Amino acid sequence: MRKFSVAAARRIALAAQGFAARRPARATRRAVLGVVEKTQLLQLDSVSAVVRAHYAPVFSRIGAYDRSLLEEAAWSHNARRPRRLVEYWAHEAALIPVEDWPLMRWRMKRFENGRWSAATKVVERNPSLGNDILDVLTEVGPCTAGDVERHLELDKPRGGGSWWNLSDTKTICEQLFAAGALSIDKRVSFARYYDLAERVIPPDVLARTVSEEDAIRELMLRAATAHGIGTEPDLRDYYRLQRSQTEPAIADLVDAGELHQVQVEGWDKPAYLREGTPIPRRIEGAALLCPFDPLIFFRARTERLFDFHYRLEIYTPEPKRVHGYYVFPFLLNGELVGRVDLRAERAAGRLSVPAAFAEPGFDTPATAHALTESLREMADWLELDKVVIGAKGNLAPFL
Repeated sequence: MRKFSVAAARRIALAAQGFAARRPARATRRAVLGVVEKTQLLQLDSVSAVVRAHYAPVFSRIGAYDRSLLEEAAWSHNARRPRRLVEYWAHEAALIPVEDWPLMRWRMKRFENGRWSAATKVVERNPSLGNDILDVLTEVGPCTAGDVERHLELDKPRGGGSWWNLSDTKTICEQLFAAGALSIDKRVSFARYYDLAERVIPPDVLARTVSEEDAIRELMLRAATAHGIGTEPDLRDYYRLQRSQTEPAIADLVDAGELHQVQVEGWDKPAYLREGTPIPRRIEGAALLCPFDPLIFFRARTERLFDFHYRLEIYTPEPKRVHGYYVFPFLLNGELVGRVDLRAERAAGRLSVPAAFAEPGFDTPATAHALTESLREMADWLELDKVVIGAKGNLAPFL
């Protein structure tokens, strides 16, 4: 069995995620989709403290790009530029390649009986609402849940409409989306426009059937491609699968020569190396990673790979936060060397850095210089004039 140091595993993981490649001279649609070929998915999240979560990983890998390129790939379609990405529950809500839709059909089937208890209660209360929603979308086309309500002339419950207090219509729209009856045609100001799945997913993709066993094997292969090297729990987390599903899939992929079982120094579980994964001698360059970046969203793996303990503190009361509200780890030459709390204050035209922390041994002018350049690059990409540094953190004085 081959053995790897943690440093080698780290370089493998970074290369698999696209951090070993030279940035393209021009950030084209092809370059944007090239990132997704590496990461396999982009997580969606509603927090907009800096920029929505799905935009940031592309910037981290190829630099400044026109965000409309990603939007068009996911939320527009025509004969010349067909839809390339679609939304579904992969690693939480995520953008995935359109051709991966059939790989999620087993999950859709499981969700047919209700993904949330709230949906079950709504169906009990209003058993015809699902069909009513489908009838509206069939006749009208892409709609938000609010649009559907207006067509059905429903009164929204007092306080309804937020994520935590959904209207019945929104709940059933989400249920139908989870079950695969609906998909997302587009987003406007991050609001979902639902439509019938057959009008969003290409007919050949929609007609493709994949057994659950084959789908799990394919998803594990994609997870392994995105990891380069990872343990079974690492690979399982990428698409939020179950151990009973992933262990047989890994065994099949090892037998087929797609994965190789290896050891990584200090890891208490065997790891799996994707066949053909490059092992670079060094990783160079800098990148700010949003909290939902695929490289780091499984925190246990982040700690094992980078010796970097990272937790999102959005829901921690402000007096108890250690590093800040929306903290970006800072990647420099293959290591996570710091973390910065960031806020895009668009009205004031500035990128605010309330806190900046260096990891032990990296509180140096060299780290600060590299971070300064990355902050300026991000500010320019977000069309913000100024970068304003706060006082908190051991790296702030250097900045």
